[in-house]
Amino acid sequence: MSRLLTILPLIASALPTFAIADDAQVVGVEILNKAGGWTFAVTIAHPDTGWDDYADGWRVVTDAGEVLGTRTLRHPHVNEQPFTRSLSGVTIPEGMTTVFIEARTNTLGWGAERYPVAVPD
Repeated sequence: MSRLLTILPLIASALPTFAIADDAQVVGVEILNKAGGWTFAVTIAHPDTGWDDYADGWRVVTDAGEVLGTRTLRHPHVNEQPFTRSLSGVTIPEGMTTVFIEARTNTLGWGAERYPVAVPD
């Protein structure tokens, strides 16, 4: 039995370790109606570790899942958390009162959470 207890830690130390990836979280949204469409300023929080795991985008979608606009994030924001990026020129269908923001990471893809945003009158 003592030999098994000696070998088990050696086996465990030889196994690869994996970082647990987290979904990116939408923590705030500002929406403005400007000439040429709506502008969204979206604040994202994610424990970016570098190119191996970072928040790489967000999108505006309808309740039915129709994508109205997508913002691609082209680099990690390791030392800037949370961070805000904007997207302009988004067209929201007439009469729609709520849209949703979904965030994406390069490791997990689109997160399951949808952040609701009331469309001002």
